[in-house]
Amino acid sequence: MTAVRVDVVGLLGGEPYGAAARAALGAAEVVVGSARQLREVGDRLPPEGAAERVELAGPLDAVLDTVAARQRAGRRVCVLASGDPGFFGIVRALGERLGADRLAVHPAPSSVAMAFARLGLSWDDAAVVSAHGRPLDAAVAAVVSAAHTGAGGKVAVLTSPDNPPEAVGKALRAAGAEVAEVAVVSRIGDEAESLHRLDLDALAAGSFDPMSVVVVLGARAPAASATGPSLAWGLPEDRFAHRGGMITKSEVRAVALGKLALPPAGVLWDVGAGSGSVAIECARLAPGLEVVAVERDPEQAARVRANAARHGVRVTVVEGAAPAALDPLPDPDRVFVGGGGLDVLDAALARLRPGGVVVATYALVDRAVAAHGRLGNLVQLSVARAAPLGGLGFRLAPENPVFVCWGPTRPDA
Repeated sequence: MTAVRVDVVGLLGGEPYGAAARAALGAAEVVVGSARQLREVGDRLPPEGAAERVELAGPLDAVLDTVAARQRAGRRVCVLASGDPGFFGIVRALGERLGADRLAVHPAPSSVAMAFARLGLSWDDAAVVSAHGRPLDAAVAAVVSAAHTGAGGKVAVLTSPDNPPEAVGKALRAAGAEVAEVAVVSRIGDEAESLHRLDLDALAAGSFDPMSVVVVLGARAPAASATGPSLAWGLPEDRFAHRGGMITKSEVRAVALGKLALPPAGVLWDVGAGSGSVAIECARLAPGLEVVAVERDPEQAARVRANAARHGVRVTVVEGAAPAALDPLPDPDRVFVGGGGLDVLDAALARLRPGGVVVATYALVDRAVAAHGRLGNLVQLSVARAAPLGGLGFRLAPENPVFVCWGPTRPDA
């Protein structure tokens, strides 16, 4: 039996958009959607006994299994979505499970397009990020990046119950972002649609419908990072907020970055990130990398987020203790291990992609020796910095020596 295509219908204000979408919905034998969507389109569906209703709830994989099973059985399946289902929507998951050639997508205008339309603004120069099931790091980084690039200073953030508009405002405030104006457009296309234009303080202090688009206008670079990125590495420690000297020293960081030999793209883990100085420098030097900072201390994780926003780079922060916290991450091309025992190093090596590099720093000799056995390369860095000595001149004040290990050594190296 030839598999029928699955119709994916975008709704605007609870209505299918266009004749093809209405026809697909009317001919469906199985209709999949949230409880609200199924109620909204109820009068357009075939009679209750003629079309099976499947509520989009619980684990997504279970819903995808249901869709795939009904399709294989030759039944006409219609999946409901809000706005454009190919824009941060279910089309990606359905395409990965069924294949893009098995989908007939009938989009409605996206919520972002509608939000900018309500404001009477173009949005071809806007950055768009989603906070649906994602941390707010990307939203903060997008605003800071827009401020640095000057590309209109426009950013749209799709919010959710976990990250409502006010949470976006608080995150931007904590990062020191400066914007000219903020708009919150809620329940787009519904009778309850609303538009609020306000400043960042009012956004952070308010309470808004979580199903909204936050539009940031006129993003400006914070004074602390007005100079923008430069081709420099091993930045001074005072460029990062840190706790009681718990930061990879600039000279050690410079050597570690050199040994990482950053590629233009791929995945980098910074495990035991602390202040995030290594992750942030990697993101500055190689913007095409997906940089993930793993840190078990929530207070330190918050510092990583704030430091990344200050430097205008995108770093994904994962709160959790390694090696367990590494399990759901994409396999890395580069790994910096700045904290943890040898079990963390072993876990990183087990996941490292072919041709990848791991760099690890240690203060203890026994760990450094064991790491050398796994990686094949080791140096000791002993740094002494000039310190004033009364009115007599200066002395050299030594920092604690650090061992830097890297590898694994390749047979052709």
